[in-house]
Amino acid sequence: LAPGGRSVVDAPVSGGSEGAERGTLTVFLGGEDEAVARAMPVVQAFGSRITHLGPVGAGQAAKAVNQLILAGVYAGVAEGLVYAERAGLPLEPLVEALSAGAADSWVLRNRSGNMIRSTYPLGFRVALHWKDVKIGLAEARSLGLELEIAGAVEAWESSLVEHGFGDEDVSNVARHVRRQ
Repeated sequence: LAPGGRSVVDAPVSGGSEGAERGTLTVFLGGEDEAVARAMPVVQAFGSRITHLGPVGAGQAAKAVNQLILAGVYAGVAEGLVYAERAGLPLEPLVEALSAGAADSWVLRNRSGNMIRSTYPLGFRVALHWKDVKIGLAEARSLGLELEIAGAVEAWESSLVEHGFGDEDVSNVARHVRRQ
């Protein structure tokens, strides 16, 4: 692209459909400084937290980190809530209490209701998260890392997609936990 006077930035996002609707997505930018500066007016139209992390590809690597972390968080919240359900705990008051302590997370506050009700309206498709986790796992392997938790969640999501649940929200990993 450079010989033609063009450049590229990669700008993956986080924040789900809610963030997209509100224009408050987190944007992970990769690209040369000049290209990022030229792209900034467009990126600011949909993102509220915009972080330039390095050359082209750095945005994608950061998005992989985001999705690998979320894999563990979704799995932890799902397992905890299914355990609480089986133990007979009142789930809504429990989530409120957990949200005031060290277990608090965006997933707990924004997706635990889906898990409690076993309804998974679209926020971020499990099929897309599964794709992202596979990318992150491949990149991790290229760095000599074997990420066991993300690998387990990748298998859960693969099964969910295979069984026709790929267009539901990622919080449907609770469905997998309940089936086990």
